[in-house]
Amino acid sequence: MALLAEVVASLQAQPQKQKAVVDQYCVTCHSDKLRTGGLSLQNADFNDIPPGAETWEKVIRKLRVGAMPPQGMPRPDAATLDGLASYLETAIDRASAASPNPGRSGMHRLNRAEYAHAIRDLLDLEIDAAALLPPDDESSGFDNIADVLKVSPSLMERYLAASWNISRLAIGDRRIVPSTATYRARPDLSQDQHIDGLPLGTRGGMLVRHNFPLDGEYVIKVRLWRNTFDLMRGMEDSHQIEISLDGARLQIVTAGGREDFVSMAQNPGSFGAALDQRLTVRVPVKAGVHAVAAATLLRSHASKDDLIKPFLRTTVDGLDITGDPSVDRITIEGPFAETRSGDTAARRRVFLCRPSVAGQVLSPANQGDEVPCARRILSALARRAYRRPATDGDLETLLSFYQRRRNSNGDFEMGIEAGLQYILASPEFLYRFEPDPAELAPGAIHQVTDLALASRLSFFLWSSIPDDQLVDLASKNKLHHPAVLEQQVRRMLADSRSDTLIADFAEQWLFLRNLKSSAPNLDTFPDFDDNLRQAMKQETELFFSSILREDRNVLDLLDTDYTFVNERLARHYGISGVYGSQFRRVPVAGQERRGLLGQASILTVTSYANRTSPVQRGKWILTNILGSPPLPPPPNVPELKENGEGSKPLSLRERMEAHRANAVCAGCHKVMDPIGFALENFDAVGHWRTSDDGARIDPSGTLFNGARVNGPAALRQMLVSRPEVFVGVMAEKLLTYALGRGLEYYDMPAVRKIVRDAGNQNFHCSSLVMGVVESSPFEMRKKATTVESY
Repeated sequence: MALLAEVVASLQAQPQKQKAVVDQYCVTCHSDKLRTGGLSLQNADFNDIPPGAETWEKVIRKLRVGAMPPQGMPRPDAATLDGLASYLETAIDRASAASPNPGRSGMHRLNRAEYAHAIRDLLDLEIDAAALLPPDDESSGFDNIADVLKVSPSLMERYLAASWNISRLAIGDRRIVPSTATYRARPDLSQDQHIDGLPLGTRGGMLVRHNFPLDGEYVIKVRLWRNTFDLMRGMEDSHQIEISLDGARLQIVTAGGREDFVSMAQNPGSFGAALDQRLTVRVPVKAGVHAVAAATLLRSHASKDDLIKPFLRTTVDGLDITGDPSVDRITIEGPFAETRSGDTAARRRVFLCRPSVAGQVLSPANQGDEVPCARRILSALARRAYRRPATDGDLETLLSFYQRRRNSNGDFEMGIEAGLQYILASPEFLYRFEPDPAELAPGAIHQVTDLALASRLSFFLWSSIPDDQLVDLASKNKLHHPAVLEQQVRRMLADSRSDTLIADFAEQWLFLRNLKSSAPNLDTFPDFDDNLRQAMKQETELFFSSILREDRNVLDLLDTDYTFVNERLARHYGISGVYGSQFRRVPVAGQERRGLLGQASILTVTSYANRTSPVQRGKWILTNILGSPPLPPPPNVPELKENGEGSKPLSLRERMEAHRANAVCAGCHKVMDPIGFALENFDAVGHWRTSDDGARIDPSGTLFNGARVNGPAALRQMLVSRPEVFVGVMAEKLLTYALGRGLEYYDMPAVRKIVRDAGNQNFHCSSLVMGVVESSPFEMRKKATTVESY
């Protein structure tokens, strides 16, 4: 009894104890008078924390990261700060468990990536969504946030046009007219290496995967790179250029040598037009996706092209026309001549039955025999597209579209095409609806239906529509059972479609999508080219994939002893013994390259074209690793002064110190800059260095939480020393992406539960994903309090 009394007394004393900590260390700035950051804690009620949860969640975040009290101000020991944070969290989490608020998101339009994946899984048809639809707006770091996925009249027209084009392509409509598709190589693509997918014994070149809509004849044109004077690279020597289809040679063209070189020099335009004609082939092709390639055959190893070159890239100088020919573009035209629908994967997916002998068109008198088959086909398509069993009303509408086309001088396939076109433009396909139960009062909490849960799962893990197994389970109301749900999550993670967690989630979270627009200054970094850019991106993708596929501890993203490189990236890093374009797993030799912070992709997207940016790197870590993004910069911030000629070069640190002498700038810079300076030994494209512009690099500094660092290893050690911070940020990002809405203060108890449960399983990647799926925001929904309009 005495022990119990002591416990009760201790609990009763907690509010006053924690209030005393806040009064001593926080109210100095966060008083009613100063309200620093718009926050006052002077009269906070520590006996009733939950009503102030929105404010307290901001306090908790700062405490857990170690950002408060700020550097230079009196600060208690870590145990005291942790005790305050734990007290606040416990009070809020208990109230949330008793009365959860899962929030709600509005009607959710499929974004461009989800639309493409849905078409792939519905019709077994790969489409170029970027050619059909505009890019989507972003919010909360992702482009799948429901609130910003609006529809304008012009966008609806694009969806209607896409439904028309896709349905014709899927059905193999014989009325498809010849069209032209042009694939261009990036200007900075170096083609002096073998490219994956091209035939062995070739150099560089270009490979594209093109969807041929019908059986027919197609014209394939290859155009070689030429400069502004119409002069082509490699014409001083004779080369053989191979054009191939699915690895089979279509044509080989000899170009270059003395005669061609003289002809080009005398009349570049005429020579180029003549060579373009020689690099054109007309060939019959079966409908479907085929690989079209053009590349230069390797010459003897004794040739001069194997001599050591001063740069790793071949596009250093646009006026340099020596070396090997480079493919600039591949153009495919067609279909021509007699065409047929062909036997494509999409047609096999659509036509589950046939109303007659293959090729026989039924007469109007016998059209009634077609209707049962049409019903079966359209029912299956609607079930997958609408993510639920098709209703009688659905089928009545679809069959009316089928019949209207069939009766207008159309055949059976044209009728199916009309029904499919309606499906692809239907709101039931383009939007994710989650209707609230009519009998519930406004603001009531309810579990989402199993069919809605199936869609939430599939769009989270696959960025696509649920498959038949998910819809079957949901239709029988079995999906919400914990054992069934876990089995489905593990099945879906093992499926290759979960690669979208890398392409759509990780690439946005880590800013990898920005790499395609990174263009380092070629005077400063003459070796940078598209080959290196793509290798950087693929390293991080393979690295993230290994964490996911091997179900590793997610902290390995920050600190592990391996990475993935090919020869191009290995040479960039100074790793020996790696040859060829294939990526392979290699150990990380030094401490500086361990984890994401040592990867060139991250270091490049957080730099400027001609130099590093401690500010951008610090901001990236604060935002993506620590979950505490800095405030936006004030207006009219002056540019950083560069070193002038004839003066003593100053290090970037010295120039930054002068830059932040302005008190308005100093507040944020003193938080961001020390983080960025810890990575300053990496240049703007991720090379390791010890000096910058003649000045020695000093990576040491004191972080916002008082920790001393002197380089990437110490910075990484600080980041992993509080695993719940990084894991919490990753949980927030995953939950945001899974829900398709930004998180609010009332979502944080769910995030903390995900982290606690994952901690009991050594923070395995699957435990984090499973925690998101089992969370109340994912499985439940709050009914709207007002009538929503869209």
